[in-house]
Amino acid sequence: MAVLEKLRGWGIVLSILVALPLLLFIIDPSQIIQTVQSVSSKYDVGKIGGKSVSYTDFQAEVDHMSRINELLSGNTSSSEQQQIQIRNAVWQKLVDENLFIKNAQAAGISVGKAEMVDLTNGENISPVIASLFTDENGNFSSARLVDFVQTVEDGDENARAIWQYLQESVLRNQYYTKYNSLFLNSNVENALQVNKAIADNNTTADVDFVMIPFSYATDTTVVVTDKEINDFYNNHKKFFEQQAARDIEYVVFQVVPSAEDIAAANSEFVRLYDEFTTTDNMRAFLQRNSDTQWDERWYKEGDLRTVNAELDTFVSEHNEGVTPVIKDGNTLYAGRIMATSTMPETVTVRHMMFQSNEDGQHLADSLLEVLRKGGNFTALAEEHSLDRGSNADGEFGKIGEISQATISYLPTGFNAIFTAKVGQPFILQSNIATHIVEVTEAGAPALFKQVALFEKEILSSKETFNKYYNDANRVATLAGGKYANYRAACDSLGTYSHSMNITESTDTYGSIGHAKEVTRWAFDNKPGKVSNIITVDNNYFFVVAVTGAHKEGIAPVSEVAPQIKNQLYSEKYAEKRRAEVAEQIAGLTDLEAIAEKLGTSVNTQSDVAFASMAARNLDPKFVGAIAAAPEGKVCGPVAGSIGVYVFEVKGRETGAFYTESDAKLAHDQIQNYAAQMIVPAMMQDAGVKDNRARFF
Repeated sequence: MAVLEKLRGWGIVLSILVALPLLLFIIDPSQIIQTVQSVSSKYDVGKIGGKSVSYTDFQAEVDHMSRINELLSGNTSSSEQQQIQIRNAVWQKLVDENLFIKNAQAAGISVGKAEMVDLTNGENISPVIASLFTDENGNFSSARLVDFVQTVEDGDENARAIWQYLQESVLRNQYYTKYNSLFLNSNVENALQVNKAIADNNTTADVDFVMIPFSYATDTTVVVTDKEINDFYNNHKKFFEQQAARDIEYVVFQVVPSAEDIAAANSEFVRLYDEFTTTDNMRAFLQRNSDTQWDERWYKEGDLRTVNAELDTFVSEHNEGVTPVIKDGNTLYAGRIMATSTMPETVTVRHMMFQSNEDGQHLADSLLEVLRKGGNFTALAEEHSLDRGSNADGEFGKIGEISQATISYLPTGFNAIFTAKVGQPFILQSNIATHIVEVTEAGAPALFKQVALFEKEILSSKETFNKYYNDANRVATLAGGKYANYRAACDSLGTYSHSMNITESTDTYGSIGHAKEVTRWAFDNKPGKVSNIITVDNNYFFVVAVTGAHKEGIAPVSEVAPQIKNQLYSEKYAEKRRAEVAEQIAGLTDLEAIAEKLGTSVNTQSDVAFASMAARNLDPKFVGAIAAAPEGKVCGPVAGSIGVYVFEVKGRETGAFYTESDAKLAHDQIQNYAAQMIVPAMMQDAGVKDNRARFF
């Protein structure tokens, strides 16, 4: 009975033990291993210091950093470029925390609690903090830092999030400061090295030489064996590290408007053109009918050239009127001059900002009266304005110089500053707040025109869209997922197939961007596979074939054999030509006689310096031979990179143009470059894997 009870207790275990052999009988064990590995790593953005970074965790960090960016900048939306910068910043933060700081600590570097207090609220404020909390003169303001910290202590969650971010940034910055100091100060250039650098750069040689160029034709007597290729590969494997890549071929069909589409768009534009020329409510007309909405900006001659040259010419030459219909590519334009005015090209402005409600209006009215009686603009702004920033010059409340070209970056309504009088503050209502604005300087006057732009892109009809889709579908259908069929389809249909080598970060194909979906498909499929239609931007139809796959790591010898063969051939051919030249000129000691024997002439090169930039224009092997050769003696032959050289150093001169300061500057440049490579070297040594390209 006791045994039976024990067996009952083991029921689940026995079920697993019985089921597992049955599962292995049905499924190949290697498939299970591959599946487990793919599930565990498929959603990893990377690996740092042996720790995997999942997509979920990485995106959470990106979301957090985006929130911090919003709090610091005040912008609630970000462009794709800003998102890329945020993702890069998050990746660097993870590298710092999981690799760099640990390596710095292993080197004996630490940042203590007392040190952090000093860096964030003590005598030695970190540049990270000092650059954010400044007074009206641009200097660090401890009072503003104290006010901010008090806000954190009062429980403001946004302030707390910013403060935590700043503390983390200060900590990482201090580790970098200390590690870089340790690194830079441990590599000292002694006096002997400095003197040699000065001598190398100050010594120049005048040389006569004969050069026999290498032939571009292949020398069939020079043979590179498979053993030589394999030996070279085995001895230089680290030079053949590669990213994961795919070789692909693809056809792409771009949807472009047909002649019928263009005619229909022209007809519709012309129909609306009459209303455009006469309407009294231009804002409403453009909102209903145009791709470009009403813009209060004023234009001077040349400003509209970036839109269309013909449009700019008309506006520049007329003070009123409407342009004819203009076609530029797949866009139709018309412009109507709404007003003309002479105004300054640029103005310099300062302002105070208040809430756009009744209280804000009353406050602005009362402060405007104070200003008109001689009140101090800066003092009043510092006390009452919602915007408490300062410009780069430290003048509080100053926006800075504004031109008509940049007015669109300011809140709607600010165009009134161009007609305002200098030194006379006034109230301005923008789309975001109530302002007191004062123009402090005005630039040179110019003639400006306010122009309404009627713009309409010519779009492809549904019929046109279907035509190109059907063309792409014909290729995909004939291919049937197989490369041989794909090639036959391209040949029979006369469709051009592009070839390309791509990595996981590839998202541009020719001039076509945002094509990451093509890359993802290629990396998810094996050589010989052909895709169905892949649509990009709803305007391009791709059919893709994978022709080759290259794994990350050391490339197999079969892939790099042609490259190795070319290198070994060049080396053996150069040595063969050197030996042939040596045999031809044996016993000759005069360079003119050697030139005659070789059927060429003597050339001269002056001021050749081994360490100078100018020397890099010569064959490097030739320059090295010159540096080591005695004066007045015919030397060679030397096999260079492009030919065989026989030469004579006619003389050397030692100048004084390269000084100790130059040597120190060169050393510092090398040091700074080396410091920039610290983290990349750490990442390579730790085998950091960056798979972000799979997801973004």
